Amino acid sequence: MQLQSAGPPRPDPSNAYEQRAEAAALGRSLFNDTRLSRNGRVSCASCHAADRQFQDGLAVAEGLGTGKRRTMPVMGAAQAPFLFWDGRKDSLWSQALGPLEDPAEHGDNRVRLVQVLKAHYANEYAGAFGPMPVLESLPPHASPLGDAAERAAWEALPEPTREAVNRVFAHMGKALAAYQRQVRWGEARFDRYVRATLDGDGRGQQELSPQEVRGLRLFLGKAQCVTCHNGPLLTDQSFHNTGVPPLRPDTPDRGRADGVHRLLRDEFNCLGRYSDAAPAACGELRFVPVDDPAQLGAFRTPGLRNVAERAPYMHAGQFASLQEVVSHYVKAPGAAVGHSELARPGERHPHRQAIRLSAVEIQEVAAFLRTLTGPVDQPR
Repeated sequence: MQLQSAGPPRPDPSNAYEQRAEAAALGRSLFNDTRLSRNGRVSCASCHAADRQFQDGLAVAEGLGTGKRRTMPVMGAAQAPFLFWDGRKDSLWSQALGPLEDPAEHGDNRVRLVQVLKAHYANEYAGAFGPMPVLESLPPHASPLGDAAERAAWEALPEPTREAVNRVFAHMGKALAAYQRQVRWGEARFDRYVRATLDGDGRGQQELSPQEVRGLRLFLGKAQCVTCHNGPLLTDQSFHNTGVPPLRPDTPDRGRADGVHRLLRDEFNCLGRYSDAAPAACGELRFVPVDDPAQLGAFRTPGLRNVAERAPYMHAGQFASLQEVVSHYVKAPGAAVGHSELARPGERHPHRQAIRLSAVEIQEVAAFLRTLTGPVDQPR
């Protein structure tokens, strides 16, 4: 669980440019550029603000419209095999493309985005990826994901032109990923406590108060948090249904059950033509479970580093405080869709025991979670 054991972000074979300084520099500029939106007022940084833990502090994201899920932080994303709450993307670069064409986020279309890139970043693009292809007589707006007019304009383009636009669009994502993989968690009090404990440094162990140490013991034992929140980033990088109440009870979010099918259809996934990976390097995608009943209503386990700075919580900001989150796991309500993995008090469960915590113990777990707060390391 110590941050030091995380090491550098895992290499992404689908992005051959992720360690190029030129790509990262371009990605940083694109990340902060509001011109990459339909109304010229939304950038990646609008929701992933550097001064707010690279998120927005809102229950659900706000761009051109209102989303249906919470903004996730950038830090640690390069370590995740699947991204978004439903895991519908399998790389940081393909994830970066999604919001650009989402009507509720940037609300743009790939042909216009490519033209913005050509007009304002042609030299930077060439430095990272080589000369931009000649793209003449493009319509002002076109995309396979846009409105009816944009889709028709896309279909009217010759196949080689669509291929070239998609290639440049994919490179935009790869530049954004090259920048974002440099944004990382910094060391927290918890990490210093672990190091002191391993070194037998009694003075260093005073980094945590007695209440926080009790919370750590509960986290590792009775509260069962470590079952899913483990490893240096405190996530198993998996998907779970824990009975979190939906925002709209009449249409509960299906989560991973829908996300996995979107992943497999995605032209920008690891096995797609815009990936730099050999098929053999795409094991996570090739062997992803499909139509598993446990995926219905399941959402990605978020990492817990700096979690105290990222209220509200859960996939749509359903809980305002850490205490509310821990209390939810104690109450273990049934799921609105699918089946919750949590054992409910008084019932027999094949794999888990009910979580039984007193009000004081809930406060202790929350106190421990606050020790996971540290700085965010980002490129200067």
